[in-house]
Amino acid sequence: MEQITANELLLEAKEELKKVRPGESFIVKDLFQGIRWNRFPRSERLLLGTLFLNYVKTERTDIIPNGKNPSSQQKYTMK
Repeated sequence: MEQITANELLLEAKEELKKVRPGESFIVKDLFQGIRWNRFPRSERLLLGTLFLNYVKTERTDIIPNGKNPSSQQKYTMK
């Protein structure tokens, strides 16, 4: 299993945001390719979700958090 911390994942997620186009909606999981997301420890995925939401609220006025999906994952929309 890949050993990676939530902070390292946050850096990757920030880099992947460059590929999200205005008007597109996404969840954090979408920022990681294929099955790779499932290989991260659940605790790190949950912490990443919290870190990402905090990052969006404090530093990214171009990303809007807009509710949760049926799986309780935070949804976002790029302005």
